[in-house]
Amino acid sequence: MKFFIDTGNLSQIQEAHDLGILDGVTTNPSLMAKEGIKGEEAITNHYKAICDIVDGDVSAEVLSTDFNSIIEEGKKLAAIHPNIVVKVPMIKDGVKAIKWFTDNGIKTNCTLVFSAGQAILAAKAGAKYVSPFVGRIDDSGWDGMELIGQISHIYQLQGFTTQILAASIRSALHIVKAAELGANVCTCPLESILGLLKHPLTDIGLAKFLEDAKKL
Repeated sequence: MKFFIDTGNLSQIQEAHDLGILDGVTTNPSLMAKEGIKGEEAITNHYKAICDIVDGDVSAEVLSTDFNSIIEEGKKLAAIHPNIVVKVPMIKDGVKAIKWFTDNGIKTNCTLVFSAGQAILAAKAGAKYVSPFVGRIDDSGWDGMELIGQISHIYQLQGFTTQILAASIRSALHIVKAAELGANVCTCPLESILGLLKHPLTDIGLAKFLEDAKKL
């Protein structure tokens, strides 16, 4: 399973990269705003900075919701760097745009997916990635991981090549469950990735090793 970091923070991206496990980045307007990135030129330069750090796919989200505007915005984003993947919302014009992008050699990530039916449409349109929002489904009282498993099962049966990108990840346990259920990619905050390092028995074992080493 690939690890993407979900942020617009360059220092966090660099830290995940230095850990040696980073495969890509996802970001969105909200994450950009948190970093104080505003205006088309500033956003473009920030995407370039991210692509300079990461040798992998970087999802850049369109703000438009009608077909023609999505296409124009997506073309501009894709032109920033070869690693850019255009992030398109799961709406009617979004599906049409994903098909157009696919036919014209532009990689896409279909975002805001909350059902298996939506995931089927994204795959049929040729999206490289589909992003089910696990945490937000959990917030609504349902099991987001159940959706990951369902999409994985359908894609395997039907031979779809679209990659399942588990999004809205809230914990290290979410990452493990996503891997267990067949997600191809997990995108999450740095905190969740670092959470995988932690186990009390590791701490206890290390403390004992260090204590015994002093006796040598």
